[in-house]
Amino acid sequence: MSDDHLIHIVKFSPDTPPIAHIHLLHGMVEHIGRYDDFATFLVDKGFVVTGHDHRGHGKTAEKNGQFGYFADKVGFERVAEDVREVLLHVREDLGDIPLILFGHSMGSFIARRYMQKYSDSLTKVVLSGTTYSPGVMGDIGKVVGKLISAVKSPKSEGKLLNSMAFGGFNKQIKNPKSPFDWLTTDELEVQKYIEDPLCGFIPTNQFYIDLFDGLKIIHQDIENNHIKKDLPVLVISGAKDPVGKDGKDLFKVATGLKSVGMTNVTLHLIEDARHEILNEVNKLQTYEIIANWMIENA
Repeated sequence: MSDDHLIHIVKFSPDTPPIAHIHLLHGMVEHIGRYDDFATFLVDKGFVVTGHDHRGHGKTAEKNGQFGYFADKVGFERVAEDVREVLLHVREDLGDIPLILFGHSMGSFIARRYMQKYSDSLTKVVLSGTTYSPGVMGDIGKVVGKLISAVKSPKSEGKLLNSMAFGGFNKQIKNPKSPFDWLTTDELEVQKYIEDPLCGFIPTNQFYIDLFDGLKIIHQDIENNHIKKDLPVLVISGAKDPVGKDGKDLFKVATGLKSVGMTNVTLHLIEDARHEILNEVNKLQTYEIIANWMIENA
């Protein structure tokens, strides 16, 4: 990157000229390697697919030695800029083919910031497992993060904030077998997540400060007004996703985008699915839904 930070990038290419380019933005405390199945599916549909591990995540964190940490200052903005710099790099040999941005969970927040800043470069956007503004709770979380950072360190584990952020997600699951059952109904996928050394770590206090900053800015109308009005956006998640309050927050996000004049916003809830719709028991059906939406006018 422009600040010399090393970013791990992946690329999947079809054998024939691609119909469009999809760039994947993964979620919090996971990594781009978990999207191989989805990427392979998309390549078979004729897309070229790229993605990268965000700062503080996956092989990017391994290269730089710090998990769960974006940057010393304005970390959320830095991660959004990483997307721009990565795309400039990976698109050098792709020409001017359509660009579709796919963001899951935290990746959807980053995608929403990217939309606010660079929507003219985008053909379509898919927001998976997104959520609405935490409002006052986000402000409280940021204050707590700053207080703990002052006492300990910005790079210390944000155990309290992690508990505040994730602690309630499993409550609606009957007889959960693990702390991560809220991710998907597929028990094998939950186990793979638990056993993955690059997943499920506790981010730093500074990470949460940056995350709350990001959640605040992506819900500001003054910023959303910068998005080109005819940009097609698919807002999609599980109907039983606690992150999106079982779909309630998805409606708020879609309504918020429409309220600033966006004319092509689609909302789709996957019945009985939880947070990770790409890792659900019916994931192939979801893959098809997303691909079909992207292929329309691609």
